[in-house]
Amino acid sequence: MKISVELTLTPLHDDYESAIIHFIKKLRASNLKVLENPLSTQVYGDYDEVMQLLTSEIKEAFELIERGLLYMKIVKSDRHDYEPHF
Repeated sequence: MKISVELTLTPLHDDYESAIIHFIKKLRASNLKVLENPLSTQVYGDYDEVMQLLTSEIKEAFELIERGLLYMKIVKSDRHDYEPHF
């Protein structure tokens, strides 16, 4: 089963940039499709592979920040090639 996941990591302290960059670089290092924009990072692939990656990388990201939020949306399908038709 393919899924699309949108992630927004928001550390709740002033020195936040390095934690976000580290998190995104770890996602990029996977064999999964990873896209980014200024507001979020999207990961696409097989459900089990994506969730296994996110489980370990979210844990590591939380260990590197004192306090923070992670917003995550999951869509059941691979939407990496979506383009609006309106």
